[in-house]
Amino acid sequence: MNDKTIISMTLNGQLIQAEVSPRQHLVDFLREDQGLTGSHLGCEQGACGACTVKMNGNIVRGCLVLAVQADECSIETIEGLTQAGLHKDLQQSFLEFNAFQCGFCSSGMLLSAAELIEVKPHATREEVREWISGNYCRCTGYHAIVDAICHVLEERAHG
Repeated sequence: MNDKTIISMTLNGQLIQAEVSPRQHLVDFLREDQGLTGSHLGCEQGACGACTVKMNGNIVRGCLVLAVQADECSIETIEGLTQAGLHKDLQQSFLEFNAFQCGFCSSGMLLSAAELIEVKPHATREEVREWISGNYCRCTGYHAIVDAICHVLEERAHG
């Protein structure tokens, strides 16, 4: 008996079909089946944000979403964000402010920061801290990440 389900989705702008197990998590599908390893598996409870992806334009935790739930959806990973090039300045700012360090949280931080920049382009430093509070970073103490995001907000406001 084959317990697999065929799903279709737009993944980073490309329409794909795949066969998935009904209990397979989206982040596992992306990493193992699609080779998109930018999203990480951390706490597996949705608390750390390392598995963050966009589903139909909204941030979701890939460890809490089943791959079958992404059927007929649009999924964007950090690889898709990078390919689109819309947030090259954000990625560069993370480099300049040393906000990457080990890199484990970076994909989730970048996707969350990109959403913030789109939704609240005039966010205050406190609003930036609140926005990214669902993403754990064990290396930077958040200061470098907040500095990098605030720098991009300022540059875009004056640019």
